Amino acid sequence: MTDTNESSEIVTQTLAETPASVDTPILVAIVDDHESVRLGLKAACENSGYTVVFTAATVRDLVQGLAGQVCDVIVLDLSLGDGSLVTDNVKLAQSTGSAVLVHSIADRVASVREALAAGAAGVIPKSSPTTTVMAAVASVARGDVLNNLEWATAIDADRDFAKAQLGRRERDVLHLYASGLPLKMVAMQLGIAHSTAREYLDRIRVKYVEVGRPAPTKVDLLRRAVEDGILPGLDSEAGDGRV
Repeated sequence: MTDTNESSEIVTQTLAETPASVDTPILVAIVDDHESVRLGLKAACENSGYTVVFTAATVRDLVQGLAGQVCDVIVLDLSLGDGSLVTDNVKLAQSTGSAVLVHSIADRVASVREALAAGAAGVIPKSSPTTTVMAAVASVARGDVLNNLEWATAIDADRDFAKAQLGRRERDVLHLYASGLPLKMVAMQLGIAHSTAREYLDRIRVKYVEVGRPAPTKVDLLRRAVEDGILPGLDSEAGDGRV
């Protein structure tokens, strides 16, 4: 059994070091219905050199307050006092053009899973050290996949989490493309035409849509590859499997 300290160490090891200041400040917004949490996160972000553009108790209040301004990351609590739904909150937050980082109590696995399925970039427990939370904010702001124990637990605990049934060549294309190679290089490495590689990629995206896990962007495909064990992260052994 992994305790909270071990969880924090795992998260910290997977994230790049966060500088005290950055040339272009990371723009952050915060949604939590507890004022003390909002104030604490705001202070921590500012101490890390980030710019907090707005804080709110609900997502709707945040969207109204932003008034069209785009920030890099919205740090979102899952259990808000207005009775709003997790999926609705994540999608409404994303509609601002921002990435969503879930900041919640770690034992709410079902809500975390729902948030990830709705497109949240990652989850960080409220019990995590402040430095770990700030590193998670920086990671999500860069567009990186936030692989940690909480993400793995949320997925593993959901028996209905459906893997897309990808064929061997589709897995090969996804593995290389999600690893960072341009599609042209993927085609060259696999000895196939660029148009064929594109067809495989389109087919992969269709299959993920069919199981309710759309992946419209390359970052989304990276997340799906990690979730399904095609790339190391949640399950380093599963990537060798062939369908």
